[in-house]
Amino acid sequence: MSNQIQKFSRRCFISIATSVLIIGCNQTPQDQSKSDQPDNTVEKSGKVNIYSSRHYNTDNQLYDGFTEQTGISVNLIEGKDDELIERIKSEGANSPADILITVDAGRLWRAAQAEIFAPVESAVLEEKIPANLQDPNNLWFGYSKRARVIVYNKDQVDPSQLSTYEDLADPKWKGKFIVRSSSNIYNQSLVAGMIEEKGQEATTKWIEGLVSNFARSPQGNDTSQIEDVAAGVADLTLANTYYLARYADNPEVFANVGIFFPNQDDRGAHVNISGAGLLKNAPHQEQAIAFLEYLASPEAQEFFALGNNEYPVVEGTPINSVVESFGEFKDDTTNVSAYGKNNADAVKIMDRSGWK
Repeated sequence: MSNQIQKFSRRCFISIATSVLIIGCNQTPQDQSKSDQPDNTVEKSGKVNIYSSRHYNTDNQLYDGFTEQTGISVNLIEGKDDELIERIKSEGANSPADILITVDAGRLWRAAQAEIFAPVESAVLEEKIPANLQDPNNLWFGYSKRARVIVYNKDQVDPSQLSTYEDLADPKWKGKFIVRSSSNIYNQSLVAGMIEEKGQEATTKWIEGLVSNFARSPQGNDTSQIEDVAAGVADLTLANTYYLARYADNPEVFANVGIFFPNQDDRGAHVNISGAGLLKNAPHQEQAIAFLEYLASPEAQEFFALGNNEYPVVEGTPINSVVESFGEFKDDTTNVSAYGKNNADAVKIMDRSGWK
């Protein structure tokens, strides 16, 4: 009997309702940890296991804030998006993972197609997350967004010359445009969004014109495109807004480039998200849903906006002063799940049109 009493004294029962209360637990929650061996306990406990492909140190504030607010500790596993999805699939019913966090709606769509998510019915998330930034079947939700915009060399381009993504295919930009590879998910999602708006035929014609304007073969990442435009290697590129914000303390780059939000007179600028979903074999479902709802809270939205130069998805959240200096813009309200739905067609069109 004494052994049973000792075992009982070490156990905690977590009850999650509108707010999270820790009842009858004599031990403090475990600290957030990083490990390749996540906790495998199936019974409800004061923890949540998160698999994340976001590699931003500032996200630690999110996890610390959640633990502070709820008493639920976070066990974090980081990896590349496709590797994490495959890991969850291979772990199957024995997976310890509760939440998958990743960047780009195309990747979230891939995870949904892999049937690793479970739908979440939450009045909190339905109210706070815009409908176009969540899965139509409530499998995942977007928590931060970034716009993919035109970055131009201020000495070579007058912003009055700029207008739309479509205009980048105009022969006036021949030899003046650079961009990263078609294998990049951000570019694939941009093209997938164009397919949703314009159809495959118009998108093919656009990409053929874009490729004919390349100043060089695609190479590097978003930051190298920005740096090369600043250095005069080319006049224009496409990049996510938060990459440019990182150069605020680098006048050699930041002072030489401008940012332009395309398509403000019609559908708006292309936006993408970071998002998360509940995994169908989550051993800590209630805690996981509490975490998803926390990500839509004012505190978490500020962490996204101020910590990593992203745009929050909840209206009224303060944003980073550098990002704010880019100005207000209208964003495309196409449901971002279309980026995944049209991804295969986007890749085919890009390959056929010579965007390597």
